[in-house]
Amino acid sequence: MGKGKMTITNHLHKFLATHEGESSFLEHEVKGFLRDLNVPVPAGVFIPTGGRLHDPLPLDFPLVVKVAGRKITGKSDVGGVRLAITDSQELGRAIAELSAISGAEGVLVEEQARPGVEVIVGGAIDPQFGPVVMFGLGGVLVELFRDVAFALAPLKPEEARGLIARTKGSRLLMGYRGKPAVDMEALASVVVTVSELIGSGLLEEIDLNPLVLYPDGALALDAKMKRKCIKE
Repeated sequence: MGKGKMTITNHLHKFLATHEGESSFLEHEVKGFLRDLNVPVPAGVFIPTGGRLHDPLPLDFPLVVKVAGRKITGKSDVGGVRLAITDSQELGRAIAELSAISGAEGVLVEEQARPGVEVIVGGAIDPQFGPVVMFGLGGVLVELFRDVAFALAPLKPEEARGLIARTKGSRLLMGYRGKPAVDMEALASVVVTVSELIGSGLLEEIDLNPLVLYPDGALALDAKMKRKCIKE
């Protein structure tokens, strides 16, 4: 399994200590933290507003550019995403345009991921039940089909697999109509990690949507995390 519960909690304590006073975090900050916990994320570079592009850029085209800002709740709502960037000129224009969006603190440039099966893995604090972890179909499908399942956090690996199996969409993961099955071990590992993070009592919510699944692994394309506020 690699990192155990205490190790994950210690990593979270360290991350929160380095972001003292912040309740939410920029996407590249969350992804860097998740990478340290062996949750795969795309290769990327954060460019703060007014900063310069790395030369040579340590990424391979095609690229994705996303606006980053703590006050920006929905990147798509403000036109803050550019996909399939194929050359340096196009990249420069995208960075300039997104950096000019109100509330922008910079942009995140990432290698565009290959297509796969999109799911969502999240965690939140329920007022009645406490920390819960959620799994379901990701991307726009989670809103369309509402095919999600919940469980009390944290979870053991076998419990994570049981949570996944409770969704109708789990049939897609096993290989459907000739498509290959996804890497269920990689998925279960991410679900366990998210469940332990929300189960730590230090976070209000965490959201990986979409998490793209492949026959040979997984990749968290978007990640959000919010610190738990301590009421006085």
